[in-house]
Amino acid sequence: MRSGLQFLYFPRLVFSSPLFRSIANEPFHTGCSSTGRHGEDSLTSGRVYELEKGRHLLIDCYNVPEDVCLNDQLILEAMARGATKAGATVISQVRYHFGHNSPPGFTAMVLLDESHCSAHCYADQGMMALDVFTCGSTDPRVVLQHIREMVDLGDVYIRQEPRFIRDPATQQLPADSPTEDMLVTV
Repeated sequence: MRSGLQFLYFPRLVFSSPLFRSIANEPFHTGCSSTGRHGEDSLTSGRVYELEKGRHLLIDCYNVPEDVCLNDQLILEAMARGATKAGATVISQVRYHFGHNSPPGFTAMVLLDESHCSAHCYADQGMMALDVFTCGSTDPRVVLQHIREMVDLGDVYIRQEPRFIRDPATQQLPADSPTEDMLVTV
């Protein structure tokens, strides 16, 4: 059993540790620029950006057609093309097809300069979980729109989560943020 690992639950799982909490008390800097491109980061340019650092779409897809669920290459290409069409810069891509010793499906990841797009598919259940997380000016909703133009994702349910939100005046977490007593050590 690992000691010192803590989990924070409210209503989603977040990993936390004393290191992360100490970093969280420092002013936040990001390697993502206001344009989301290499060469302009807040640490070297001296710029101060808005305190929301990115938007994260959590996309649950149900009733995904079987041919889509079994085609990891199609999803990988759709994520990369969708991100590129939305103005993001693709850094790398990887995919892995399951089903040799497990239920059929795949996982796929497109690493972006602005963050990432990922997919995990449960082909036997017709379900796919997509994440599209971007910082800078790239809108994750536009990335998803382009993916949906290329691939039938079935019934789609979307949640959007802002990331790294702090009060601009105090650099503190919002008043409704979880407190220390909500942490559980395992």
